[in-house]
Amino acid sequence: MTAFKYLPLLLLLAYGALILSQPSSQHADTPLGINLAAGTGNLLPQFQSQLIGNDFSDFVHAPSIAETQDGNMLMVCFSGSREGAGDVEIIGYQFEAAAGDWHSLPSLAQRDQTARDTGRHIRKLGNPVVARAPDGRLWLFYVSVSVGGWAGSAINARWSDNGGHSWSPASRLINTPFFNISTLVKGTPLFMSDGTVMLPVYQEFLGKFSEVIHISTTGEVQGKGRISAGRHSLQPVLLPLDTGTAALMRYAGDPPRRVLRADGQLSGPWSTPEKLQLPNPNAAITALRRPAGDWLAVANNLEKGRYELSLLRSNDEGRSWQEIATLESHDWGEEMWVPRDKFIPQLKSDAQREANWDMQNWEQFQALAEKRLCDGERCKFMYDYPYMVQASDGDYHVVYTWNKSHIKHLAFNEAWVDQQLGAQP
Repeated sequence: MTAFKYLPLLLLLAYGALILSQPSSQHADTPLGINLAAGTGNLLPQFQSQLIGNDFSDFVHAPSIAETQDGNMLMVCFSGSREGAGDVEIIGYQFEAAAGDWHSLPSLAQRDQTARDTGRHIRKLGNPVVARAPDGRLWLFYVSVSVGGWAGSAINARWSDNGGHSWSPASRLINTPFFNISTLVKGTPLFMSDGTVMLPVYQEFLGKFSEVIHISTTGEVQGKGRISAGRHSLQPVLLPLDTGTAALMRYAGDPPRRVLRADGQLSGPWSTPEKLQLPNPNAAITALRRPAGDWLAVANNLEKGRYELSLLRSNDEGRSWQEIATLESHDWGEEMWVPRDKFIPQLKSDAQREANWDMQNWEQFQALAEKRLCDGERCKFMYDYPYMVQASDGDYHVVYTWNKSHIKHLAFNEAWVDQQLGAQP
């Protein structure tokens, strides 16, 4: 009897999904913004690492990054007392090359502002994604929840035509004519030849699966397509192929834990997802296509834990992967837990290696780290939610959450990647 109780709701949801899952116009399968020309960056290998500022009072997470029209980098993430708290807001930092440092921007989205703009009750905010369209417009997509948990989420959109100095009012993406819930965002959008956006999203209501939403130049949903089904595929990353598109997905199922892949056209259909050789501990990944045609990915190259973050390369469109650099690593065995008396000195040493770290804040940071990363006398390191883009000069920019306290930014050029490849056996 329980199953029949929810039958009308399930039929309504299925009907709504069918309406909006119809393929969009054919020209939408032509993505732009793929840098297939060599960059103009330095010919010598360069690699830089920097923590982006935080006053230690807030939990920051789920970063993304984009290049603005003036060539600076804009990083956005959510910030608040904890994930899912009512005080979470979407914040931004901009890197100015002339000054060589990041500076904070006015808040990009808040709960009350989103409620006013959309005319809806907003309980909390979540993952943001920022991206720049070929015409220079910056798009900001971010998650909001009106009722319940993340399964009750929706995506909102704002845009800026002046490099992020001011933003349009938020609008709610309507991707089903009925309840319009359970849509979240994490992956990099693809911009199409007609100026529209293909946004990879995922669902967490009555399953865990991936989709792609086709969005007009003014923020209306024109259609959507289902990439996967079931309860195990999340947070898709789209990579253009010579013909069609590949979707790499986080795996939330039983062992062996591996990244999932499906192939298809952006407007569908898609192949049944298959497991790759790349391990995945139910954690987000990021990937892109290099100018030479091979792929780079940043991922937790593990089946369990997030204590290691790796840069990987595939020269066969994701079928096999080679780790070319370890970006973060603290391997203390299968259990992942580190004794507190060893964890704290190691964390302090890691912080001291960062060029912009102020050790005057160490005691405050230590107290916060112990609260977030320790359970009794054991603690664990965490490096997760990476996001990677390639700028117009050819340099790569990676951001990720560093030990639940900071966003870390890495920048490196093609010469550095080639150097890492040359060092491989």
